[in-house]
Amino acid sequence: MLSGTSHDGIDLAVVEFSEEPGVLRARLGEHGSVPYSPGLRADLAAALPPGRPGFAEVCALDVRIGQEFAAVAAGVGEEVDLVCSHGQTVFHWVEDGVVRGTLQLGQPAWTAEATGTPVVSDLRTADVAAGGQGAPLVPLLDRMLLQPFVDRGRTAAALNLGGIANVTVCDPDGSVRAWDTGPANALLDAAAGGMDRDGRLAAAGTVDEGLLEDLLAEPFYAQPPPKTTGKELFHPGYVAGRLHGRVLAQADLVATLTELTVRTVAAALAGVEVVVASGGGVRNPVLLAGLRRELSGRVLLSDDLGCPAGEKEAIAFALLGYAFATGRPGNVPSCTGARGPRVLGRLTPGRRELPGPGSATPWPSVLHLGA
Repeated sequence: MLSGTSHDGIDLAVVEFSEEPGVLRARLGEHGSVPYSPGLRADLAAALPPGRPGFAEVCALDVRIGQEFAAVAAGVGEEVDLVCSHGQTVFHWVEDGVVRGTLQLGQPAWTAEATGTPVVSDLRTADVAAGGQGAPLVPLLDRMLLQPFVDRGRTAAALNLGGIANVTVCDPDGSVRAWDTGPANALLDAAAGGMDRDGRLAAAGTVDEGLLEDLLAEPFYAQPPPKTTGKELFHPGYVAGRLHGRVLAQADLVATLTELTVRTVAAALAGVEVVVASGGGVRNPVLLAGLRRELSGRVLLSDDLGCPAGEKEAIAFALLGYAFATGRPGNVPSCTGARGPRVLGRLTPGRRELPGPGSATPWPSVLHLGA
């Protein structure tokens, strides 16, 4: 389970894993998304940067998010051995391009109590402590999903269009790179007052080239990977600071921000032969059409590989839970910048015991995902 930078609800995927030599098989069970209650979402949005909540507000959010995660987990109809709960990222502490810390809320003890099942949480801190960015963590899944393309000698990338856009690039020489490219839905949702459903506002507006030029001058885009970002930079007030008092029609603003995502993602993926896209942004036809235009039609959806685009991140965190349970590292150091591979997460015991990990073996190179 997780809630991303869009902070609109809780994504869930139940995945059953089994292995054979060189291949990890994953059966996808229940999956979907459950919206946060309106009051929690409003209070969470007010607390996120540039908000300055006090300890009392942070404590209350930790409990309330944890309780809503617990309710979602308790509603699952399938029996599970382990819950992997990423929680809600509320702050990613970055100074001079170096990640100093990261904070996810959603106390896992509520889920352990509600379900009796042990819970793995705090998935990012071990990577940060090892000198990494703590993100992105989806490359563990991405490199296995993309391996068939790599085996055919093609450079392939997985693109996630969540609140922040991130990419994983796999080269035929076996190297794997990943980084955040910039905002996807984070600024769009703020400008649209919720969500630009079906890209209607973007389709009705006109790109303001002057504003787009100012936005593209953001120093983050010029930083070399690995790099990560979030709403501590791309928060709702970010665009207002670049309008310099100008008033822009809402449709034109949304059209401009949509084009910002298209341009920054396309620049990051120059030279990539296959792009497999997922995340909430793929439901925006204007954004998807722009990416296909800039990337010369080289864009597939993760659905084409048997991985539902809306639930791909939840599947990735289920895989991180499986990594923890089998004693394997969950980070890919070439993607996060960590000094080496690390087992990620900490365990909150439930009433049922987690089966002890066997001797850790290397990861299979390929993932077969099916229903």
